[in-house]
Amino acid sequence: MEYASGGELFDRVLTNGRMQEDEARYFFQQLISGVDYCHSKGVAHRDLKLENALIDNSHNNTPRLKICDFGYSKHSLIDSAPKSAVGTPAYIAPEVLKRQGQYDGRAADVWSCGVTLYVMLCGRYPFEDKTDPKNFRKTVKRILNGEYGFPSKVALSEKCRELLAGIFQVDVAKRLTMEDIKKDEWFNVNLPSELFENDDVSASLHASKFEPMDRELLTRIVEKARETPSSGGGSFGSNNYEARKDGGDEENEENRQPPLPAAAAADNNNRMSKAMSVDEYMEMEEDFH
Repeated sequence: MEYASGGELFDRVLTNGRMQEDEARYFFQQLISGVDYCHSKGVAHRDLKLENALIDNSHNNTPRLKICDFGYSKHSLIDSAPKSAVGTPAYIAPEVLKRQGQYDGRAADVWSCGVTLYVMLCGRYPFEDKTDPKNFRKTVKRILNGEYGFPSKVALSEKCRELLAGIFQVDVAKRLTMEDIKKDEWFNVNLPSELFENDDVSASLHASKFEPMDRELLTRIVEKARETPSSGGGSFGSNNYEARKDGGDEENEENRQPPLPAAAAADNNNRMSKAMSVDEYMEMEEDFH
């Protein structure tokens, strides 16, 4: 078993708060590289999340992501097609929640990657209800409708927002694929060539269309990623906002709900980030309320 000295990506966000775009992209590029490799081998993970992305600092002290926990994974040749509504509530794709039969595990993985990127950038889950963030039924409704937004104090580039909008498409046919993400302009900024060195299409596209990597900028990003999370605590899950289907900003910052007490916030995060079937979570909600 490998040792990931940097711990979970979740802990990094929980303690340090949200990341700037360059740092979040640095880790997102590695996540997409790893998931794309799994898909190329016929494997859909089905439980991608910050807790299942471990940081390994053994590569010349350059942080590298390791994807773990393949307990819900499905192989296209060995296993039956995915149809069970399993995974982690905050990260589950709408077609999985609908429980209407078979679905494409790869497309569901893309959705989960989008949630992972959003949390790194915003420090909270995208589909929680503003007034009742612990209510999973309301979260499910928002996921099914594709309703999300951005905290007004989080400044994100238009290209980044466009990428998330393409990922958070309820209609699977309209959702970005792995190939689409690999060709995306925002994604390809300072993309390390070794991440897709065996991918002829991505390699040729990157060489012909995008500017050479800014080594100085990459060095700064790596140095930032090397930082050990502080013990002061971050802002994960503490800022509620008015979310809209178009992914717009919050309009009334002063109307934000106050942060949950520490114990309640921790309980909510633990419950929303625990892998289980949707039926199990619904039963848990009944017991909780």
